[in-house]
Amino acid sequence: MKLLSFFSLLLAIFAIDGCTSPQIRNHTLLPPAPLSGSSNKVPFVIELLPIGVPEQLDITQVVLRQDGNTMLVLNNDRWLSPPSEEMHSALSPQIAQRLGTQDISGLPKVEEKQVMRIQIQLRRFDLWPGNQVRLDADWSLSTRNGGQRQRLLCQSRLSMSAPADYLQVFPVAQRLVTLLAIEIADTAAYWHSSESASCTQQK
Repeated sequence: MKLLSFFSLLLAIFAIDGCTSPQIRNHTLLPPAPLSGSSNKVPFVIELLPIGVPEQLDITQVVLRQDGNTMLVLNNDRWLSPPSEEMHSALSPQIAQRLGTQDISGLPKVEEKQVMRIQIQLRRFDLWPGNQVRLDADWSLSTRNGGQRQRLLCQSRLSMSAPADYLQVFPVAQRLVTLLAIEIADTAAYWHSSESASCTQQK
């Protein structure tokens, strides 16, 4: 009887061990180091609107490109939040810090401050281990001047080579998001100061 109980206990342990869920790794687009701020603070605040992301990419599971036609969904590697929210959380503080201003998204409007709205639509976000990480986005800046709303349309096409180890791809993705923040912030500052319709691009 004791021997039977012992084997029953072993079977129960193996059953529990076999049902143990695999470890989930969580990733973020927020970089570990803050973006350096500008010495010249702009006289306006920004409002970063919700970021548009293609529906098939706006999932918490990480999606990797395996080759030209195949995408792999990793169930055990996930974003802390959907990519649209990850992008917003990463871009908001970096753009604001670069400009020396504040993002008032979700806050009441400040009448005495000019507000520059930033709208971003992500077109492509490829994580391709051993090849590249690519980020394509269309974005616009808009501000009200008197009774007229002025708008500047821009696009960013950013890419960096990626290591073969897929876990090392995420820091590359963070750097691309930082480059996007720099492009948007520098364009906003230049557009406001010169009123010239010109988009800034990282080389």
